[in-house]
Amino acid sequence: MPSLNDIRSTFLNFFERNGHRVVESSPLVPRNDPTLMFTNSGMVQFKNCFTGVEKRDYVRATTAQKCVRAGGKHNDLDNVGYTARHHTFFEMLGNFSFGDYFKTGAIPFAWELLTKDFGIPKDKLLVTVYHTDDEAAEIWKKVAGLPDERIIRIATKDNFWQMGPTGPCGPCTEIFFDHGDHIWGGPPGSKDEDGDRFIEIWNLVFMQNEQFEDGSMRTLDMQSIDTGMGLERIGALLQGKHDNYDTDLMRALIEASANVTSQDPDGPGKVHHRVIADHLRSTSFLIADGVMPSNDGRGYVLRRILRRAARHAHMLGAKDPVMHRLVPALVRQMGEAYPELVRAQALIEETLKLEETKFRTTLDRGLKLLDDEVSTLPEGGVLPGDAAFKLYDTYGFPLDLTQDALREKGMTVDTNGFDAAMAEQKAKARAAWAGSGETKDAKIWFEIAEEKGVTEFLGYDTEKAEGQILALVQDGAEVKSAKRTVQIVVNQTPFYAESGGQVGDAGIIRTETGEAHVTDTRKVAGVFLHIAEVTMGEISVGQGARLEVDHKRRGAIRANHSATHLLNEALRRTLGAHVAQKGSLNAEDRLRFDFSHSKAMSAEEIATVEAEVNAFIRQNAPVETRIMTPDDARSLGAQALFGEKYGDEVRVVSMGELLGSGKGPAGKTYSLELCGGTHVARTGDIGAFVVLGDSASSAGVRRVEALTGQVALDYLKGQAALAAEAAATLKTSTADLVERVHALAEERKHLANEVAQLRRELAMGGGASGGPEAEDIGGVKFLAQIVTGVSGKDLPALVDALKDKVGSGAVLVVADTGGKAAVAAGVTADKTGTVSAVDLVKAAAAALGGKGGGGRPDMAQAGGADPSKAAEAVSAARAVLAGAV
Repeated sequence: MPSLNDIRSTFLNFFERNGHRVVESSPLVPRNDPTLMFTNSGMVQFKNCFTGVEKRDYVRATTAQKCVRAGGKHNDLDNVGYTARHHTFFEMLGNFSFGDYFKTGAIPFAWELLTKDFGIPKDKLLVTVYHTDDEAAEIWKKVAGLPDERIIRIATKDNFWQMGPTGPCGPCTEIFFDHGDHIWGGPPGSKDEDGDRFIEIWNLVFMQNEQFEDGSMRTLDMQSIDTGMGLERIGALLQGKHDNYDTDLMRALIEASANVTSQDPDGPGKVHHRVIADHLRSTSFLIADGVMPSNDGRGYVLRRILRRAARHAHMLGAKDPVMHRLVPALVRQMGEAYPELVRAQALIEETLKLEETKFRTTLDRGLKLLDDEVSTLPEGGVLPGDAAFKLYDTYGFPLDLTQDALREKGMTVDTNGFDAAMAEQKAKARAAWAGSGETKDAKIWFEIAEEKGVTEFLGYDTEKAEGQILALVQDGAEVKSAKRTVQIVVNQTPFYAESGGQVGDAGIIRTETGEAHVTDTRKVAGVFLHIAEVTMGEISVGQGARLEVDHKRRGAIRANHSATHLLNEALRRTLGAHVAQKGSLNAEDRLRFDFSHSKAMSAEEIATVEAEVNAFIRQNAPVETRIMTPDDARSLGAQALFGEKYGDEVRVVSMGELLGSGKGPAGKTYSLELCGGTHVARTGDIGAFVVLGDSASSAGVRRVEALTGQVALDYLKGQAALAAEAAATLKTSTADLVERVHALAEERKHLANEVAQLRRELAMGGGASGGPEAEDIGGVKFLAQIVTGVSGKDLPALVDALKDKVGSGAVLVVADTGGKAAVAAGVTADKTGTVSAVDLVKAAAAALGGKGGGGRPDMAQAGGADPSKAAEAVSAARAVLAGAV
């Protein structure tokens, strides 16, 4: 009996032998279809290939595509566990042709695979075709030899596929297996077609037309093939089962559930095991593809699925969380085909355990409330909407979980009453927010969030995605279209909004009618604001949009952010445990990190920190993300930003491994921080790390600025070039450059002293014995000299020389310093009681166009604006002296 893994491989190998490229499954979060919550079919990742927008290096493809149908218009959640073929997660096998082979190729491929490789008896197969598709019917007759009664013509949309109201479309042919007349049901198109005798196993879509808004069609220039075969359905058939949950893969998960709950897999709790097995797959794969539990969007669907599984585990008697204990069984079954499960196993287990633990704290109380409410209702009664809302609001029971619990009792919920209670709560929340002191212009974003929902961030694992424009805002008001600067809101985005020190992303948003350059991304009330300039055409609300983050800029920002984490830990280990983050900036060209520390870092400390960060960059260790409660994260030693508010769940980013180098025990994580930003995949992606310097930010807070990656290398290259140029100029090598510079500095200092001495001697007329003679003013000798070619700092030495020359009295020196004037006065010690040098300088400075002057009674200095007034300055000082005596 072939396993599901064998069947998957057989399918892919068959088409690979027939010229198809085996393409990996795309993520469950669609990157190219904003209308879908989750990838729900194999063709989603090829949508742009079918429309001709995208060209690839192959025209034939085959995939095993993981799919989820648990939200939006494709929602099978309520039926899961109760029917034989409903799942929230399933695998879709498919083969595709983009303008290559068409019906004459697709039908023979299908018949050969089913009847030869899978060995299905030909007499058990029948097909449907669209009622006007004579070509397909004839091919079936020719290739398979099917008689007319086993080629059923269907006139409804069941056999006509459309991508949407307009666009590519075409007829399809569906292949059915007849389980025999011992099972009730009729062939497709009959009144008993809903029975289980005839089961569809494969659908071949012939994309041959394009439909327009007026209902008209034309034949496509590029006709294509899109097929879909559910692995679980074909697996049940090939394994001789009539129930998907009896296949080997699902049975292994059901038995794992039975093992951890100590319950019979086929006993009274059979449905509960089926729900758990199915939900284990959907939750694990969603987490592996980057979806995290939340209260809105995809995260809310994930939370609903997990809580539904938790309730079924509770009904099996499980007292502790069980879902995380089943992940190894899933990885054993599907990890080889989907290696992302292996890579994310730790994250999946931690997330499931955290979510189930949180929900179990309220599950018992919630179920008790539900039982109390139900006890007052008649058989087949309706639970009031306000009671259902209380379960949702207080105990975290999604509405469909309550409906699921009541379904087992034959009861329903007043959904209108539930919606009314929800609307009332939103009105109260809006009123409370309006009075919270927030800025008035933020009100519009709260209204957009309430009406259209918050933005879903896809940027942890992609830089490109498609979204739908929900709102455009200009000058604080919503507009329908824009041709200039605008704030763009989409339902989902790969653009990171400024937060936690990381700057917002930039990039391009394109629609069918225009293009906008995003310069920054912000977030208000959960809504991402893409601040953009429309550079071509116009963009409008409701349009689909292609969003592309500036890859080079994002990469540089990621490198700086990850380096900041390494820097934080290196500072703590170098300077002490008192170091705590006080702020940061992670931009594309630099990083800045503020931290608590009372004094400047020494050159040796800076060098130690820089070397340690570079050592962990070279280690090239993986950068891993986990989800946990803030308390659990802190108990592991995760660093958090002081004063930051964290929710019930946090992202914990770890990087680097201690190797027993004295920094800590070997095997321990080096850096562990709470962080919601984007990071490199491995520390080696940072490239290089260079500290520019340390400075004071505020009292008790220091700031380190640094560079990473190419910017750091360019900086080092520039420094090396400067060193080489300096060495060449000084006619030495770069190795001897420092010694040569020290020698030149000493030589310069010596020469400067000599020059200053010679300048002073020249200004004095060749020495202390030369120059003007002193005059007598009221019995006090006064000696004044006007000089040029000296600086203000030379004047005190000249004043001292003149004081020595005069012996007893007052002196004044006025200098032309090159466009400006400087003046200095001196009084010998025996005359300071008669006249003050400060008074002489103030008078002289005033004559020179200056103000004030300061110093001591024996020595004072000042400046002036007009050196041509030197003679007037001497006269002003002479007058002060005359007045004093």
